[in-house]
Amino acid sequence: MPIRPQYRWLYPIDWRELSTMIRFRRANGRCENCGRPHGRIVLHLGDGRWLDAEREAWRDGGGRIQRRGGQSIRFGEIRSTRVYLATAHLDHDPANNRLRNLKAFCQRCHMLHDGDEHRRRRWLTLRMRKALGDLFLGPYRFG
Repeated sequence: MPIRPQYRWLYPIDWRELSTMIRFRRANGRCENCGRPHGRIVLHLGDGRWLDAEREAWRDGGGRIQRRGGQSIRFGEIRSTRVYLATAHLDHDPANNRLRNLKAFCQRCHMLHDGDEHRRRRWLTLRMRKALGDLFLGPYRFG
């Protein structure tokens, strides 16, 4: 995921090398949460289950192999996605680049991890827009 220009100064100058080391040396090109492989197209269901082609087994959203005899899967439910790894800050602080604070996540796990932070930033952005609207245009009206 690209770094927003306003946050670029928070990252160290060697961020690209640090991120590559986390994703490909430490995590061996797999998500450290669910185990999805980087760069491959993965078959998955909307609930987090995905097909591990190497093991020929379905895994859950946490990477654990699913036992047979679980829920049935209809063909129309299966989707495919190319997996991309990103390095995530566990405490959401881009200035904290300690190795124990960084993890390699696929896009699904990264969005789940950052969900609360995204909602907080969305709320803040809306409040800032409303304040600017009130300041320059009078009372802000939604829609």
